[in-house]
Parts: sequence; structure tokens; C-alpha cells
Amino acid sequence: MNPNRRRFIGIAAASALALTSLPARRAWAAIPPVTWQGVALGADAELRIYHPDTAAAQRLIAQSLQELRRLERVFSLYREDSALSLLNRQGFLDEPPADLLRLLSDSRRLSQLTGGAFDPTVQPLWQVYSGHFAQAGAAPEGPPTAQIAHALSLVSYEAMTLDSQRIRLTRPGMGLTLNGIAQGYITDRITDLLRQGGLERALVDMGEIRGLDMRASPGEWQVGLADPLAPERILASAPIRNHALATSGGYGTAIDASGRYTHLFDPRTGSAQPRYRSVSVMAPDATTADALSTAFSHMPVSAAAPLVRTLGLRAWFVLPDGKLVQQGKPG
Repeated sequence: MNPNRRRFIGIAAASALALTSLPARRAWAAIPPVTWQGVALGADAELRIYHPDTAAAQRLIAQSLQELRRLERVFSLYREDSALSLLNRQGFLDEPPADLLRLLSDSRRLSQLTGGAFDPTVQPLWQVYSGHFAQAGAAPEGPPTAQIAHALSLVSYEAMTLDSQRIRLTRPGMGLTLNGIAQGYITDRITDLLRQGGLERALVDMGEIRGLDMRASPGEWQVGLADPLAPERILASAPIRNHALATSGGYGTAIDASGRYTHLFDPRTGSAQPRYRSVSVMAPDATTADALSTAFSHMPVSAAAPLVRTLGLRAWFVLPDGKLVQQGKPG
């Protein structure tokens, strides 16, 4: 998976249209936020920290950025020296970083929960689709069936062995991408860092958004869910105090010129055409929200419903005709 950086940033910016911050229903505290804006794993990112001491807020931002850069050296596909890139090149990684081991363990658990609809081993599918459409005069119907079938033979979260001594990909030619979960994980780690630093209030957006508000009388942050094809139109809104929200959508992440094929691959069939315009998931943590919004993109609404119910989530599905289907209860 190696789109050039400008294209990837453009993709991330387009995807971000599905998350639009709305004004709070009541006035925020008089303390103005100290903010940072930049890029995390190729996606637009932002921190808003509320602290009475501006210098202390700036120190927390500096610590957060140090943590972000550390985690990018673990998870980035666009750094040759990252732990993930090394694992993909070798097929194994000795003495893996604890964060990589933890995130792959989380990935395997979420793969099992979704019956394989989420799977970090879909990198061979990206290589087949992107390689096909990079050719001049590429057939618009996509890669040959045989190429997709071969890539699918390399896709299986069960073909990873994980322990503190070594991570191994057991099928030659396998490859991992954590683009469907790593931004959520980084959002969680930075939120934890800020909480441990004594901060009571912040909005953390490292590609996925999470609220932190530990005060006894919190304000109410609202996140708006925009129509992917008409982002000025807000379809729904939800409060995110101490919750995370992630959105996945094929819009803005097309692999081909027509926009028919996207980077959202179904690990079970090899399809690159998600069922919905977008899927948004609210969860207590951004790692779960990120992975499940990816998985639900290829699951019927009825199949997602039990997970939404048992995990205490909320989910929003924008159907191809623009209709919005909501699951889960506010609370």
C-alpha cells in the first residue's frame, strides 16, 4: 500500500468530511482551548486542550506529539524503518514493540468478533487493486479474478502468530495494514497520556475523534455526521463526552478514476466496494470504534446489530440511496 503522500493526505481530508464538529448546546467553560493541528499517519489531526495554565497545556501537547511520532515509527506503512514495514518485508519480527503486539492482539479479537469482516492482513488486496489501476488502460471492471483469488489466499488473521518474542506471518507473501485501526489506537494512547497528566478536558482527533471530560458538571460536545455526498448536510449528531467516534466510507478513498473501487476491502470476498456510503461507530474507545466502522462497511445492518447491542455501541449507516439507519441507544 504505497500511494504518494499528497494523494493520501487528500484522501484523509475527504474522509474527514463525515465528522463535523457542531457548536455545543451550552457555553463551554471560559478557559479557551490550546490547539494543535497537523498530520497523524497521513490523516488530518487536531488536539484541543483546556487548561488554566497555557504553558502546562503546551507541555502536554509537546508530550502528545512525542507519543504520536513514537507510534508512527511502529505503525506507519510509509516509513521504511517502521516496525510494521520491517514485519511486512521479513514476514516476522523478533522482540516486537509492545504497542504493535497489543494492537495486533486487539485486531485478532475484533476479527473474531466480526467473523473476519475486520482483518489487518488485507494488504495483498491493496497491492492487487492499486497495481491493476496504476497501469495505463487498466480494465475498468478491476483486477482479474485469479489475481484477487491469489491475494485472498494470503488474507487471514488466523495466519499470524503473536507472542512477546516474535510476530510471524505464516504464509509467504502476506502483508499487514493497520490503517483500519491504528489511528483509533493512537487517539486512545494520547487520550490516556492527557488523563494521566491530570487533564480534565480535551478533544483528541488523530484521524478518529475522542472526547475527554472528567468534570462533575461537563459541557456537551456534539459531533455531526455529514452526508458523504453533500457534506454541508448534517444527517445526525451525537454527544461524545468520554466516548470516541470513527467513520469509514469509500468516498474520497477511491482506487480507480471512476470511484467505483475503494480502499475498504472485504477480507472474506476480496470486494473493494463497501455496502454503504459511510458507517460511523461510537464506542468507549477509539480503537474499537475505528475497527468496527471498517468491519461494518461490509456487513449487513442485521449482522452488525448484535455487536452494537452486546458491546453497548451506537452506529449509523448511510445507505446507497442516502437513507440513514441508526442502531444503539443514546446514553
